[in-house]
Order: sequence, then C-alpha cells, then structure tokens
Amino acid sequence: MERAVSLLVEWLVGATLIDRIMETEFIIVLVTVPSQEIGRQIALSLLEKKLAACVNIVAGVQSLYIWQGKLCDEQEVLLIIKSRMALFASELVPAIQAIHPYEVPEIIALPLVHGSQDYLAWLSEMTHSK
Repeated sequence: MERAVSLLVEWLVGATLIDRIMETEFIIVLVTVPSQEIGRQIALSLLEKKLAACVNIVAGVQSLYIWQGKLCDEQEVLLIIKSRMALFASELVPAIQAIHPYEVPEIIALPLVHGSQDYLAWLSEMTHSK
C-alpha cells in the first residue's frame, strides 16, 4: 500500500491533478441502463467495435434522481466499462447513445490511475487506439 501511495504522489508532483487525469490512457466508464437486455446490447456493440476491453453488467442498482421536476426511484442495471480516454468522446459515447433508450443517459468516465501491468497490457490489446 505504501508503494501505491508513493507512486500516486510521485505521479502528481509537477503537474496539476487535471493535467494528470487528462494524460490517463485508460478509463472506467459508468453507464446506467433500464434492463440487462439493453446492457448486453451495449456491451456486445462496444466489444465488437473494440471500444471496450470488458463490460461488467451489475443488476439490481436502485437509482434515485430528479427528472423533469419529479423524484424518480428506479431499478436499473449498471455497466462498468473499461476503455481508453482517447475513445471516449469521439467513439464510445456515440456508440452508447445509438443504442441507449434514455433521453439523457448517464455516461461518465473516471480515470484508471493504476492497475497491474498485465491487465493494462491486455486492456490495451483489446481496444483500438486512435
């Protein structure tokens, strides 16, 4: 754990956090969908296009949010997508939106700050680079 913290501090020194996040090659994308069927369609599409290396489909997510002035309490499915930062805006988001039934789907990316070298090499091999 100390080594991981040391690496993270070392990584952040000399640049702003935003700069470092933007330099991150890999991302974790979170997307909520109304059903496992829609989630599976999105996952298969992303994998076939090499826009994602892996998509976890997590059922049973309860989402509470305000939509058009009303409180919503919905059962949804969460997609956890492993991809590349370079693909996010130009390819990944449009590919999700082409299938997703929501007017404003949740599509958010988090930087993958650190991972095992073997996993990151596999992620790189499974996704196309820009």
